[in-house]
Amino acid sequence: MEFTDVGACLQDFNDLAKDYKVLEDLNREYLAKLEQVGDLQAKCMKEINHQRYRLGIIGRSIKKLSKGNEASNKTIMDLEKDMIRRKAQLHEMEQTLPKQNGLYLKIILGNVNVSILNKNDKFRYKDEYEKFKLVLSVIGFVLSVINLTTNFRTLELSFMFLLVWYYCTLTIRESILKVNGSRIKGWWRLHHFISTVVAAILLIWPNNGAWYEFRTQFMWFNVYISVVQYLQFRYQQGVLYRLKALGERHTMDITIEGFHSWMWRGLSFLLPFLFLGYLFQLYNAYVLYHLSYHPEATWQVPALSFSFFVLFLGNTVTTVMVVPQKFQQVKFHYQFMSWGNKSQHSSPNNKMSGKTEETENAKSKSNKDKEPKKTD
Repeated sequence: MEFTDVGACLQDFNDLAKDYKVLEDLNREYLAKLEQVGDLQAKCMKEINHQRYRLGIIGRSIKKLSKGNEASNKTIMDLEKDMIRRKAQLHEMEQTLPKQNGLYLKIILGNVNVSILNKNDKFRYKDEYEKFKLVLSVIGFVLSVINLTTNFRTLELSFMFLLVWYYCTLTIRESILKVNGSRIKGWWRLHHFISTVVAAILLIWPNNGAWYEFRTQFMWFNVYISVVQYLQFRYQQGVLYRLKALGERHTMDITIEGFHSWMWRGLSFLLPFLFLGYLFQLYNAYVLYHLSYHPEATWQVPALSFSFFVLFLGNTVTTVMVVPQKFQQVKFHYQFMSWGNKSQHSSPNNKMSGKTEETENAKSKSNKDKEPKKTD
C-alpha cells in the first residue's frame, strides 16, 4: 500500500516503531536464551565426560573383581550390561551437543562450528549428501560416454578436473558427517582422499601414447562406477528412510553401516556389483603396471598403478570384514533390546511396575469393598 502524503507515511512509521519495540524485546530474549544454551551445552559436556571417566574406573575394577570370583559373576554380568546401556545413552546425548572440528576441517574451514543439533536437519544434510553423489555420478556417466565416442582433449581435462573437485568436496562433506556422529568407516574416507590424488594425477598425465592406450579402459571404468553408485544410492536411501521411520539407528549412518537382517536381501544384490568394481580396479592396476614399461610412460603410470591396487585391496578387505560385523551387530542389537525389556520388567523402581502394583492394589481394594459383609 502506497501513501499519498507525508503525514500518512510518518503515522505509519510511528505505528511500525511500536512493532519494532516488540521485535527488539524478542531479540533481546533470544540472545539471552542463546547464552543460556551455551552454558547448558558446556555443563552437559562436562557431565558426560565425568560419567565416562567414572565408568572407566568401574570397568577396570570389574576386570579385577571378575578374576576368581565366581560367586558374584551374575552381578558383574548385570552390571556390565547396565554399563553398555549407559554408554549408548551417553552417545545419544552427545549427538545433541556441538563438537570440535577434526584436523582436516580445521585446516579447510578453521574453527567454524559445523555441528548440526537438530535430528531432522541432520537427516536432511545426509539426504543432500546422497543426492549430491547421485547428481555427480550422472554427470560423470554422461561425460564418460561422450569421451568414449569423441576425442577432445579439453573435454577429457574437464572430466578429470570434475573428478578432482568431486572427491575433494566428498572429503569435506564426510568430515562434517563425522563431526555430526556418522559411523562411516575410516577406510571409506581414506578411499576418497586417495581417489582425489588419483584424479589429480590423471589431470596432469601428459597427452601421450601411454595415456591413449589406457584412455578407453578408464572411461569404461567410470561408466561402470557411475552405475554402481546409482545402485548404492537406491540401496542407501531405502535403508536410511526405513531406519529413520523405525527410529532404530542414527540418522547420519552411511553406506553399509546401517545394517539389519531385513537389509540382507538388498545388500546381497549390491555386493556382486561392488566386488566386480573392485576387480575392475585390480585390472586397472595390472594394465597400468604393464604400461609403465611403455616407451612414452611417465611417473604418473606406476603411481596410478599402485594407487588403483591400494584402492582394490582396501575396498575388498573392508567390505569382507564389514558384512560379518554387521551380522554380529544385528545379534547384539536384539540382545541389547532384550536386556532393556528384562530390566524394565524386573526393576522394582520401574514406573511401569509401580503403576502395575498400584493398579493391582486398587483392584484388590475394590474387590474387598464389593464383597458382602458377613452377618452374625
